[in-house]
Amino acid sequence: MSDTWYELQHPETVDSPALLVYRDRAWENIQRAIAVVGTPDRLRPHVKTNKSIEACQLLMDAGISKFKAATIAEVEMLVLAGATDILLAYQPVGPKIDRLFALIQAYPDVRFHCLTDHETAAEALDAKARQAGQVLSVYVDLNAGTNRTGIAPGSAAVELVEKLLGKSGLSVRGFHLYDGHLRNPVFEIRTAECEEGFAPIAEMCETLEKIHNLPLEIIAGGTTTFPIHAARQNVICAPGTFIYWDEGYGTGLPEQEFLHAALVISRVISLPAENLVCVDLGHKAIASENPIDKRVRFLNAMDVSPVSQSEEHLVLQVAPDHSYQIGDVLYGVPYHICPTVALHQEAVVVENGEQVTVWKTLSRDRRITY
Repeated sequence: MSDTWYELQHPETVDSPALLVYRDRAWENIQRAIAVVGTPDRLRPHVKTNKSIEACQLLMDAGISKFKAATIAEVEMLVLAGATDILLAYQPVGPKIDRLFALIQAYPDVRFHCLTDHETAAEALDAKARQAGQVLSVYVDLNAGTNRTGIAPGSAAVELVEKLLGKSGLSVRGFHLYDGHLRNPVFEIRTAECEEGFAPIAEMCETLEKIHNLPLEIIAGGTTTFPIHAARQNVICAPGTFIYWDEGYGTGLPEQEFLHAALVISRVISLPAENLVCVDLGHKAIASENPIDKRVRFLNAMDVSPVSQSEEHLVLQVAPDHSYQIGDVLYGVPYHICPTVALHQEAVVVENGEQVTVWKTLSRDRRITY
């Protein structure tokens, strides 16, 4: 594979900063994810990474039929893309409940699901479902150690399931767990931690199935653990970042052989000092929650070190005898691709070095219609 696979044949046609998506490499990543789990039926990809109809349709072209979303807008985007089985991987509260049911009523042929982790929230969902004459499919969200949402596996979770079984507006489909906090770069250590966290979940499922004769589906893992969960029977895996990949996972998950399929393009716009260059890659163009040295890695400028960033500018330290000129084009791999995508209104799609189309980042908006 060429070391300059990322270069545009006509970079002058693309303004910067911009998000570039290399469709052939994204397709290859999809095939590699399917190979890990064995069959498209065992994937429920999270679309928070790509946020575009066309990328979701690429996943569907590969045989994937189930999806996971974090926002109502992402759910609607999936409907518009033609998806028919969608999990809102979030516990809807307040107006989100009404927005979800508006979609359910507008698209009766689509299978919608959502998460719940508390009886109070479940009661609101149940009341709305009965009012709408619907039965809402729910997954109980488990706290697998992230401590951000979910109920801990064990007696409390079993009790919650049993309470949900008594609500006529709800249908318990199974459990959902996200263990993205497991990020040890040593795969064997991460595997052991994942196995330890999953053991009480497996025991709980076995108990419920025996008592209630209730087959429960488990949706497990994000990018960091889905290869581990893939080895379990009857577990659906839900990674998202794999389609585009990024530098954070590329360096932190060495066992996963995905390709960088989305980059940011920027240009040198100023030479403010003999050892400094400034490019047009500010906070508004790339995810900036990490320390400044963990935001972007330039593929064609390995000799630079970021020293400051503001809304529209990224200042790089270089050697005094550098050869950078105003207008030079730089190609960067984001450390965190998901929020980077959300910063761009569209993605420029590249094939064989040529811009072939653009994909609108539709669900970066909080609301499309519903």
